Amino acid sequence: MENNKKPWPLTTVCGIRERIDTNPDFQRPAVWSKSQKQLLIDTILRNYDVPKMYWRKLSSKPDQYDVVDGQQRLRAIWEFRAGEYRIAKDADSINGDAIAGLSYEELPDELRMRFDIYPLDVVVITDTDEDEVREMFLRLQNGTTLKAQEKRNAMPGKMRDFVKDLADHKFFTICGFANRRYTFDHVAAQMILLELTSSICNVKNADLNKMYKLQKDFDNKSEKAKKIKRLLDYLFDTFEEKTPELERYNAISLYALISYLSEKYVIKDRKGEIKDWFLDFEKYRKEEIKKSEDEADPEIIAYHGRISHSTDSIDSLKWRHELLSRHLFESIPDIKFKDNNRTFTHEQRLAIYRRDKGLCQLTLKCDGANKCEWDNWHADHITPWSKGGETTVSNGQIACQECNLSKGDR
Repeated sequence: MENNKKPWPLTTVCGIRERIDTNPDFQRPAVWSKSQKQLLIDTILRNYDVPKMYWRKLSSKPDQYDVVDGQQRLRAIWEFRAGEYRIAKDADSINGDAIAGLSYEELPDELRMRFDIYPLDVVVITDTDEDEVREMFLRLQNGTTLKAQEKRNAMPGKMRDFVKDLADHKFFTICGFANRRYTFDHVAAQMILLELTSSICNVKNADLNKMYKLQKDFDNKSEKAKKIKRLLDYLFDTFEEKTPELERYNAISLYALISYLSEKYVIKDRKGEIKDWFLDFEKYRKEEIKKSEDEADPEIIAYHGRISHSTDSIDSLKWRHELLSRHLFESIPDIKFKDNNRTFTHEQRLAIYRRDKGLCQLTLKCDGANKCEWDNWHADHITPWSKGGETTVSNGQIACQECNLSKGDR
């Protein structure tokens, strides 16, 4: 890594705005308030010092840059220069010139020139890689008000990449909470941790940080990764449209519930009923919390307390999971339990092989004419296990490898 520090006039910085990316994927979004931006402009006009910025040079002819540190200041400078906001109304005069409430164009010529030629200290970084840049970003932000998920977003590793990918899932577009400061990433990370643990667990920031570090080589094509995406597909198909009731705490609890049900129960064709149950439960909950303590359902009052504070603790998540599970089965009592034995035994496979004479019965990719070798075929459920099909010889059939994989893709 090489660093080259130079003073850049603001007029030059504004002139190459299109070649400076203030939002590379490790950066947080814009969070400065209008008053913070106004204070920076006041600082510049008074010739006070502004902390140096760090840019990573990506290419030349023309030069392209990623902002490692200083994106909030850059945005504030560009927006003021473009006339998107004015100086604070209570700003003091500068050398007798009133500046309160003025836009860039309305500034006295001398002050506008002072703004344009103000030397901004910029450290240009070259000969570096992504991991070094992320590490530098985290160190530069140390001691600032970065949220925990914003820091995780800058961590190197494949877990971070998988979380980013999952946060773009269409399920989050129908949720009732906004993606402020990487909230989607935060919730996605919590879902991943629940799945990797295979049980209800703490999903606090410390636990997520640990997961990012331990799972830095996470395989995004693993069975766990596929299951997580499959469950989010299921949740999206269940609700289909914007659902205000899908608050952050509900998204986590629903994911845990659907993950549990998918392992033990046949829920593939119960989406409509699950949606109706959830919306009815939320309606009931909101009605109950409006009542006096003596009249309201005590369990709902307790539930409300557990979604109001300590929502990410194992105790809160377990309690909510048990209550939601019970309410679901009371609402949909005929959900069918899966046959726990998903894998055919050696004896069952032998019976299926002899009965089908070694020939593929699926014939999705083959014509079933060529005999499968004993060690190169799949025992396939005729009625899929996910739909309640039992692991019995009568419900089994030979499938050649190509046909069975094709069935899985469908």
